[in-house]
Amino acid sequence: ETISTGSLSLDIALGAGGLPMGRIVEIYGPESSGKTTLTLQVIAAAQRAGKTCAFIDAEHALDPIYAKKLGVDIDNLLCSQPDTGEQALEICDALTRSGAVDVIIVDSVAALTPKAEIEGEIGDSHMGLAARMMSQAMRKLAGNLKNANTLLIFINQI
Repeated sequence: ETISTGSLSLDIALGAGGLPMGRIVEIYGPESSGKTTLTLQVIAAAQRAGKTCAFIDAEHALDPIYAKKLGVDIDNLLCSQPDTGEQALEICDALTRSGAVDVIIVDSVAALTPKAEIEGEIGDSHMGLAARMMSQAMRKLAGNLKNANTLLIFINQI
């Protein structure tokens, strides 16, 4: 089972007709290259198919008016603006384990700042903290996503 990206040519290029359910997908590119727009189109397509969607807005930058113009039903979109990376990933895990959400978007990996870094002093060394947090979360989430048949999309910058 797949969810359309909202772009017929991209769905064809992906080979499966869209993004696969039960998987983790990363959409990355330079700033202002359409990553969030693409994921909002995925949400709109999923909602049209009767699916429940969540948007984890780690960047605190979701524009509901723009999302609505792209076809997103804002009133039926679960939104969260977490304060830390751990909080965002715990929300993903809780939503997945609930089995009530079909598509989860995390915008963005770059904004998932570990709690220790937020609470620390400027100049403190937090070598590898974000990478450790992400790899631990991926191990935890992968199996649960497959069992729940939930699509998790991370947006990232290059």
